[in-house]
Amino acid sequence: MKKIVFYLLTFVMLFSILGYAADKPVLKVGSDVAYPPFEYVDENTGEFAGFDIELVKALGKEMGYEVEIMNTAWDGIIPGLINGNYDIIISAMTITNERAQAVNFSDPYFTAGQVIVVREENEDIKQPSDLSGKVVTVQIGTTGQFASEKIEGVEEIKKFNSTPEALQELKNGGADASVIDMGVAQLYVKEHPDSKIVGKPFTVEYYGIAVKKGNEELLDKVNKGLAMLKAKDTYDEIYDKWF
Repeated sequence: MKKIVFYLLTFVMLFSILGYAADKPVLKVGSDVAYPPFEYVDENTGEFAGFDIELVKALGKEMGYEVEIMNTAWDGIIPGLINGNYDIIISAMTITNERAQAVNFSDPYFTAGQVIVVREENEDIKQPSDLSGKVVTVQIGTTGQFASEKIEGVEEIKKFNSTPEALQELKNGGADASVIDMGVAQLYVKEHPDSKIVGKPFTVEYYGIAVKKGNEELLDKVNKGLAMLKAKDTYDEIYDKWF
C-alpha cells in the first residue's frame, strides 16, 4: 500500500512539474540569424548560436519565459514585429532615431562601431576618406550602409541582403572594401586571413532589443531582466565567451 501511495505522489509531483513547464509563457524572438558572432546557424549542430542568441535565452529564463527564435530576413524584421509575428527583436540592431519611430528600444546591451574591411594586399585604404572613388559593399538597411552613404566621394555602394554576401563580393574582387560592425569584422578576418581591418571604428553605436510600440509592460520586463543579468555577472560571462 505504501508503495502505491509513493508512486501516486511521485506521479502527481511529476505531472505538476510538467504542467508548470507547459504553462510557461513563450517569448517569440525575431532575429536575422546570419550575422556571426551575434547570431548564426552552427554548421555542426544545425542550432542557432551566437552572443545575441545566448543572451536572449538567459534573458528569457530571467523573465520566466520559454524562448522561441524565429529566423527572419533583415529587411522585413521590423515590419514583422509591428505585425505581431514575434514579441521582440534581438539581432545586433543599432538604436537609431529612425528605427525608434517605429519600435521601442530597450536599454543598450552592446556598444559597437563600423569598421572598414579590405583584402589583405590592399595598402591604399586606411581610413574612411580613402573610400573616395572606391566601391563599397554593405548589408542593406544597416548602419554600415548609412555610414557609407555619409562618406564623401564613394563611387558605388553595393547593397546585399546579408553581411556574408557583402563580404563574399569583396573577397571575389567585386569591391574595394566592406563597411560592417566591428564584432563581425573581427571574427571574419580571423577566419579569412586574406582580409584585414583597417583603421579604427569610425562610429559609436549601441545595440538594443526592439519591442512593439505600446507594449510597455514587456519593455519594462526586458529592461529589468537585462539589469539582473548584468548584476549577476551573467552578461559578462556571455560576453567573455564570445568576445
